[in-house]
Amino acid sequence: MNVEVTSLPGIGVRKEFPLRRVRRRIGVIDHRDGTIDLIVSRVGNPDAAEQIPLTEAEAAALANLLGAPQLVGQLREEHRDLGGVTTGQLLIRDGTAYDGRQLGDTRMRTRTKASIVAIMRAGQAIPSPGPDFILIAGDVVVVVGTEEGLAAAAAILADR
Repeated sequence: MNVEVTSLPGIGVRKEFPLRRVRRRIGVIDHRDGTIDLIVSRVGNPDAAEQIPLTEAEAAALANLLGAPQLVGQLREEHRDLGGVTTGQLLIRDGTAYDGRQLGDTRMRTRTKASIVAIMRAGQAIPSPGPDFILIAGDVVVVVGTEEGLAAAAAILADR
């Protein structure tokens, strides 16, 4: 994918790419002050972009929504030939029992026989997080195990 990067003097940097199936471009403007805008424009008319300001939390949530499915898809493909092994993604919601607590507090492997193999935070994959990793609302937990194990893991992480 060819991402075009354009310096916007005094503003920041515009990063965007064309979408294959529609005559649109999508991207972000990274402002110098740290804010981010999501932009959507028509091919050939980048100045007529719809610009949507995102809070830091909204940008992180969007990045997780876009990044986690790709990671899970890659893991599923790698486990395709291993019967009974499945991969899923579980969201840490605000106010749940493990928001702000260490990953080890879940005792996930012991309780479910499922393994947490990565955490998606702010669009970044954190592979093989240790037991002292602090979970926060908005994290997407990537879990590998049986279907029953994933269901049990979902119930644990949804606990209020």
